[in-house]
Amino acid sequence: MSDGPGAGLGVDIVISNHDYGAFLTDAIDSARRQTHPEVNVIVVDDGSTDDSRQLLRRYEGEVEIVLKENGGQASALNAGIARSRGDVVMFLDADDMLRPQAARRVAERFAADPGLAKVQFRLAVIDADGRPTGVTRPRAHLRAPSGDLRRAELAFPFDIAWLPGGGTAFRADALRRILPIPERDYPRYGADWYVVHLTALLGSVAALDEVCADYRVHGGNGYELQQPRLDLARLRDSIAYAGATIRALTRLADELGLERPDPILSLSNLADRLISLRLEPDLHPVADDRVRRLLVDALRATRRRFDRSWLVKALLLAWFAACAVAPRRLVRRLAELLLFPETRQGGFNRVLGRLYGADSGLPSEG
Repeated sequence: MSDGPGAGLGVDIVISNHDYGAFLTDAIDSARRQTHPEVNVIVVDDGSTDDSRQLLRRYEGEVEIVLKENGGQASALNAGIARSRGDVVMFLDADDMLRPQAARRVAERFAADPGLAKVQFRLAVIDADGRPTGVTRPRAHLRAPSGDLRRAELAFPFDIAWLPGGGTAFRADALRRILPIPERDYPRYGADWYVVHLTALLGSVAALDEVCADYRVHGGNGYELQQPRLDLARLRDSIAYAGATIRALTRLADELGLERPDPILSLSNLADRLISLRLEPDLHPVADDRVRRLLVDALRATRRRFDRSWLVKALLLAWFAACAVAPRRLVRRLAELLLFPETRQGGFNRVLGRLYGADSGLPSEG
């Protein structure tokens, strides 16, 4: 095994933790059980107030431990990456777990293609007790994107079915090119948006069609598997993260001399903004948004979707038009049909599934 492809690449696993003591040892043990011969585990405790720091004492001398005041996800990842010296960096939330082969599989892919900036892999959703739910991300019928995706990233970044940071391994050189993660733009969560989207401009992307990590669903991470509901506060967080990421993508694309549209638009972000503006206008985070302007931008964004037929794009524009004029009660239902594929039925499910991928975008928190 030590003589196999990728054996010489060092893999650093950065675990970020804040008050996840109930799951922390599972995460650390999963990182330490990797079959890859060159793995370094770095655990960043972001000002936990539970028993996390007492639990970390048993790992002293076996993993690198970074203790800091609470500063949010971006702050924790910045602190962990600062300790990283490997060729590949993987992120792991303290409530999730890696499968034993994860580091070896991603190292093999990076070794096989020096042009890769990141490698994605499937996540299996488990419950709070670690039991499989039968759900994967992306869902079983979908494949994670791969190849040279720079054009797509600049044309419709949030419509691409990217995996979150916990489902992605990064070439360290590409990651360091965009550091530090701006903590003011991603104050509590959302750092995944920054690293996943910006690294797509720094090289090609590979996707492993196998589960390499377990994503835990529990009350503390806000993920509602059985009863999806429209959470407008989280939607506003996503709008803010998207705005910050668009600004960062614009700067990086210009530094790299990449051709890009002006402005960068995404249908999923425009849909979020229209829903927010229609349902809670007083709390909407984009001050100059107007329904008419969002419709015009949706038309512009639709034209850029070179990956969809005109029929599909016409149907998507019909959703925007309906959401723009419908009464609020119906707007909420239209929003749920768009955002939660599990609530759709029959032919409407198939249509919206083509319009708006079930796993598009990134979660606003881990």
